[in-house]
Amino acid sequence: VQLQASGGGLVQAGGSLRLSCAASGSAFSRHVMGWYRQAPGKQRDLVAMITASHSTNYADSVKGRFTISRDNAKNTVYLQMNSLKPEDTAVYYCYLRRLVSQREYWGQGTLVTVSS
Repeated sequence: VQLQASGGGLVQAGGSLRLSCAASGSAFSRHVMGWYRQAPGKQRDLVAMITASHSTNYADSVKGRFTISRDNAKNTVYLQMNSLKPEDTAVYYCYLRRLVSQREYWGQGTLVTVSS
């Protein structure tokens, strides 16, 4: 499995960005997908997760502002980020966890910078 993330960039506070992550491989629809982020000097934390049945889970800090979704026909997961804050600045990593083996995969990361 390979994960290719895109969509990061520089945005002003209050703005929006949409991240995309395209996955290679088969049976995409059966896997858990998600986004993590890592700010400078901090640990990598969960941002949002979406299951095969489209159940979602969000970090408290992004609830009501970020939306995770998936398009199984395109093997792609999205993260719509609205009302961005400077504290959202981080490298965002796409994540996949296989249904049966529970093996985890990570994308290369995409930088999101929110200016105040």
